[in-house]
Amino acid sequence: MAEQGSGGNVIAALASVLIAGLGQLVQGRLIAAAVHFVLAAVVWALSLGTFGWIVHIYSAYNAATWSK
Repeated sequence: MAEQGSGGNVIAALASVLIAGLGQLVQGRLIAAAVHFVLAAVVWALSLGTFGWIVHIYSAYNAATWSK
């Protein structure tokens, strides 16, 4: 990915909205992707499907604002 706000980051952010961590995976950040995915799964399970969307929004924001 080029830099913060690049087209690649927008695609990564949209991917993270669908599946938390997918945007980080697209950017090549394997550990961050795993953390976001597992965190989303845990929050979805513990909140009985209520607050998992918060992790998705944070994951998208993290993917959109990331720069090397």
